[in-house]
Formats: sequence, structure tokens, C-alpha cells
Amino acid sequence: MRVSTRIAGAAAIGLLASVIGVGVVTAADHVDAPGVQGNPAADITDFYAWHKDDGKIVAIITFAGLTEVGQPGTYDASTLYGIHIDNNADNVADENVWIRFGQNGAGDWGVQVEGLAAEPVVGPVGTIIDGPLGLRVFAGLRDDPFFFDLDGYLATLDTGTLSFNKDNDTFALTNVTAIVVEISTDAAAGGSDKIQMWATTRQ
Repeated sequence: MRVSTRIAGAAAIGLLASVIGVGVVTAADHVDAPGVQGNPAADITDFYAWHKDDGKIVAIITFAGLTEVGQPGTYDASTLYGIHIDNNADNVADENVWIRFGQNGAGDWGVQVEGLAAEPVVGPVGTIIDGPLGLRVFAGLRDDPFFFDLDGYLATLDTGTLSFNKDNDTFALTNVTAIVVEISTDAAAGGSDKIQMWATTRQ
């Protein structure tokens, strides 16, 4: 089984000092190790997490970066996505949200989410799906929000001379496939005021 992990922040998304006081925290890796290159469904490009004032946490996994506009989303029934939550600071997940894709008899793709709710949440990709306990899910193609001059970065590595252009976004006009999960802060935190979150893929 192949496992890929994206940890946001220096050691994890610690959601900084507090679930209540955190801003947006992200991690990015758009040019990954050889082990997952050529396997876009398993290649996490970014992991974002933030809290909302309504007592919810939003966590987003994006993958299959540099998808050209007009191309479909990337869905793979053999890839299992995980969002992991540590709420007692031992660096071990106390809560897990598992996401997978599948097709119906007509070949249409759907998404299934398990964890933090008594029953799996299931629905078609490209739509907002509401589940119990405040769980809300979206999976589908989105414009890549990551801004970075990858060309300048590679040129810098090649020449040793800083070659970044602040106006050049290598990822402009490209898409990613995104999994967006909105969960109850209370359910995720388990009474703690600090949590860590990270994302994985498994095949």
C-alpha cells in the first residue's frame, strides 16, 4: 500500500494557539517526489484548514495539480483520502475523516465520507452535500488558488541566481480536484482548545 502524507505547518496544522484564534493555515507541494509523480489522484498539492465563526472547521485537500482548463476532475476509486485530527497533542489522530470516490452503474462519479458522523455521507461530485452533525462536503474541480512562480524557482535552482518574478503565477489558469469538508469544531476538538490536522492518501 502506498501512503502519501501532507502535513501543514512546520510540524502539523497545530491550528496555531487555539481553535478559536486561528487564521488560515496551509501547506503546499505542487512538484512532488518521484513516488507519486504520474499518479495525480494520490498527489496532494495543498492542504488548507481554518475555523469559522459558526463553530465549524473547514478542511480542504487539493490534488491532481496543473490540470488544464477544460479537462475533467480526477477521481480514482482505489485512492483513500484521510483528514486526521489530533486533539490531545500526542501527534496521533484521535478523529479521522475518510473520503473515497466511486462510480454508479451509469458511470457517474460520487463521493463517500465517513467519520465524525454515525452514517457515511454520500452524494455526487460537483454538488454540496449536507450530512448529520454539521458535516458538509464538496468534491470537484476548482481553480488552483496557489500562487507561485515555479518557473523562477526552477531557474533559481538551476543557475544559483534568484530569478523569481512576483507577477508570474505558474498555476494561473490551471485546476485542481478539491475535497472540501466542513465539520463541527466540537466534534473535531473533543473538548480541547488546540488541534493538529494533516492529510493523507493511500492506495
